[in-house]
Amino acid sequence: MSPELMSIAVLAIAFAVATLLSINMGVLAFAAAFLVGRLVGGLSEDDIFAGFPGDLFVVLVGVTYLFAIARANGTTDWLVHRAVRLVGGRIALIPWMMFGIGALLTAIGAVSPAACAIVAPIALGLAARYRINPLLMGTMVVHGTQAGSFSPISIYGTIVNGVVDKYHLPGSPLVLFLGSLVVNTLIAGVVFVLLGGLRLARAGRSTAAEIRDREMSSAGAVSLGGAGGTQGRAGGPGGVIPARSEVEGADAAIEAAEDSDAAVREPEAVTLDRDRGLTLLGLAALAVSTLAFDLNVGLVAITVAVVLSVISPKAGRKAPSEVAWPTVLLICGVLTYVGVLEEMGTIDYAGKAVAGVGIPLLAALLLCYIGAIVSAFASSTALMGALIPLSVPFLLQGSIGAIGMVTALAVSATVVDVSPFSTNGAIVMANAKGVDREVFYRRLLAYGGVIVAVVPLAMWLAFVVPNLG
Repeated sequence: MSPELMSIAVLAIAFAVATLLSINMGVLAFAAAFLVGRLVGGLSEDDIFAGFPGDLFVVLVGVTYLFAIARANGTTDWLVHRAVRLVGGRIALIPWMMFGIGALLTAIGAVSPAACAIVAPIALGLAARYRINPLLMGTMVVHGTQAGSFSPISIYGTIVNGVVDKYHLPGSPLVLFLGSLVVNTLIAGVVFVLLGGLRLARAGRSTAAEIRDREMSSAGAVSLGGAGGTQGRAGGPGGVIPARSEVEGADAAIEAAEDSDAAVREPEAVTLDRDRGLTLLGLAALAVSTLAFDLNVGLVAITVAVVLSVISPKAGRKAPSEVAWPTVLLICGVLTYVGVLEEMGTIDYAGKAVAGVGIPLLAALLLCYIGAIVSAFASSTALMGALIPLSVPFLLQGSIGAIGMVTALAVSATVVDVSPFSTNGAIVMANAKGVDREVFYRRLLAYGGVIVAVVPLAMWLAFVVPNLG
């Protein structure tokens, strides 16, 4: 067996072991990266460490650290209150509001992970507060950020259109943008229906009294157990069912508040005080610096968190313990192994094997699937720059329409970013509240698998087959 095939087989075995024995996949992936890299690929330890995703590590730690402080000082409570007021208490509109915000940010130039890092913590906080299925909310955020990600002024759009121009292929920035926008919006609509959106719509609007009741319950639970400190159990399509201890804790908090006249604290939960105001300024600085000046979202988030911790040490004291360390280990381990695969040439091996297929339509379909599968574990940005050149030989033959093929490849390689091993999926997973993280990870992974299996074929049928030369 060739080294490339052995490296793929080891990855499949690691997935099977992690699933059957409930071992953190990141630990297995680190061990596999060392053994396969050294014994099969002949790589040095420096080559293996070169695949460690240091930027993603900083993003995950920085964003969850910052929003842990925001939860501790009540900023997220204030944002939740305002967001619900904006939709007039119509809970069913909240996922679509998050979808729209994500799409707008990427359409005006934000990198998808940066937009997701800004929107996801607030969106998943809303999901926990109003018992919206966290998988519904998380996928709506990711598909929203992908929906706008191929506008002519966006990062992804600029990359793809630049590669098309470089190889003198026919191109249409408008078709590329609208293709991604329509596909992700349609997927979001299906997800909304299947994961409990209709139930939210039938529930109507949340009254002002219900909003205050939820604010009270949340404030009481935080005062006893700390933000995000209680694990819930996953519910049905309609949302998340809190663990029994969480319900009892909330009840006890409300009783204690009534006994001690602490109920007067409820208005404070939605009042903008000094710490919350400074945190909002920090979040605004995070958005502006990453969107307008292209600074690293993780480094900026950590810097803002440090400043807030100095100003208000009490709020920042417990923040490090609320970083989603198991998720960080999981994602960084798998991506380190993917880096070993790239260093060994496994990715190029697979791509060239497909490009050499003599049937253009079949080669196009296989390239869409390779783009989706690899992008679920690696950088979509880097992959788009590599996949399109692989399709150039048969695109120049004229048997496959270049505009349709490029659109199909671009959408296939980005729509799968909901995978827990991609940056966007990892951010969603790290910020999920009130859930069993292992269960949520499996559900997000299963959803990503469905997207990988279905979307490339759909893109091929919609954009490639109708445009045969």
